[in-house]
Amino acid sequence: MSASDVAILFNQILNRKIIRWPLALLLKKNLLKKKSYIRLALESITQGKRVLNLITLIAKSIINYLLNLIVKKYDIDKKDIIEIFKKEHYMIGLESVLKGSLYFGVNRPFTPGAPFLVVWDYTYRCNLRCKHCYINAGIPREELSLNDRIKALDILANAGVASIAYSGGEPLLGDGIFEIIKRTKDYGMHASMATNGTLITKDVAEKLAKIGLDYIQISLDSTNPQIHDEFRGVPGSFNRTIKGIKNVINAGITVEIAMTVTRYNINQVDKMLELAKDLGVPLFMHFNFIPTGRGKDIISMDIDPDTREDILKLFVKKANENFPVKAMSTAPQFARVSIQYSQQHSNETIIGGHFYQYKGDKRLISIAEFIGGCGAGRMYIALEPNGDIQPCVFLPIKVGNILKDDFEELWRNNKVFNDLRNRDLLEGNCGNCPFKYVCGGCRARAYAYFGDYLAPDPGCIYNVEWWNRVIERFSVITKKIETTY
Repeated sequence: MSASDVAILFNQILNRKIIRWPLALLLKKNLLKKKSYIRLALESITQGKRVLNLITLIAKSIINYLLNLIVKKYDIDKKDIIEIFKKEHYMIGLESVLKGSLYFGVNRPFTPGAPFLVVWDYTYRCNLRCKHCYINAGIPREELSLNDRIKALDILANAGVASIAYSGGEPLLGDGIFEIIKRTKDYGMHASMATNGTLITKDVAEKLAKIGLDYIQISLDSTNPQIHDEFRGVPGSFNRTIKGIKNVINAGITVEIAMTVTRYNINQVDKMLELAKDLGVPLFMHFNFIPTGRGKDIISMDIDPDTREDILKLFVKKANENFPVKAMSTAPQFARVSIQYSQQHSNETIIGGHFYQYKGDKRLISIAEFIGGCGAGRMYIALEPNGDIQPCVFLPIKVGNILKDDFEELWRNNKVFNDLRNRDLLEGNCGNCPFKYVCGGCRARAYAYFGDYLAPDPGCIYNVEWWNRVIERFSVITKKIETTY
């Protein structure tokens, strides 16, 4: 059954009143427990809690029935599924999937009932001066007070957000960051942090572990200290970052190395993967360079589509070889590249994206169309230090403010969000591409180069004509880079 057939089938089921009304009821919150009946049922199944009301009992019966269907169809151990849902943020995510099915239908790509992830740029403050900084950190500007940050977190939790990534600026310089992270975990949400790592002493790492931070993404832009320090604007930052990575590992927090790939460091991607392996870092993130914020000043450092394609192929090749470091990418083309590579070179299916690298059953390729590549305004949003809401940290379009607007209303009805969710609106090859549901192109790159978030992504090999327009428009950009791949 194709992804299109699956979507049609589920929408037919969900359009039946006999299904919609009970599901809507089960998603309502129990006034006493302040949790949905679905959530209470999951807690009963995974934690053995007693069921004390009829609606929760019905929800539990339905979930058990669905679990048994999944176990039978995919030959999965039910205990393994239950183990996954012992983590509260997975329960929240499942609620969001069900809500999204009711609000938006089952579409390609899928839109949940609330963002799965909010990237919260917690502060404009920073101790470095990075050349590519999308938020132009280090310049004093108005930020939310700690009380307002608490209010903002409460709004996100109540809306059903499953995960928050604290970024910046340097989030460790933001007022009340430890208190906010602890409150995030108290809500059951997944909490992560994107940091330059220079401030993570042994004590800081242990404190972050104690309050329950799930994982830390640390930026490292070269294996050469001189190149990294030049890119980050402060001498000695490389060595401090390496110490920060080691402190996080010793504290028992999962760490990921993040590398913004430009012409500065293009030939060091493979070396960075080897460094991650040597350090014992299990995850690597290739950040797709977007010329926004201070990144506009180094627009000449952007890489061409063929070079980006080679990098993404390298990551899939590494996965196929069972390389111990999982490589992911914010370039939405990664899903398309991984599927194409798998079809040509591998006996297994490898699907890669922004948040995942999956290796396994070919039947799950269709899921990539629902995950959908670019998730701006669909799977995730950005929250600025002053409370403004954007579709993505790299897509600087204000759609509202967390304290001034109704967050859930914005999520359901904002025009920018709805445009970004509809792949039929995409222009040029992105709109005609057979992989548009898997990828969709980077909407932030389209906006950065053409001022139109629905324009073709000039970073893709299928949009060479648009890359040539970029070269003509920005004469500092040259056509090709010599690489070792």
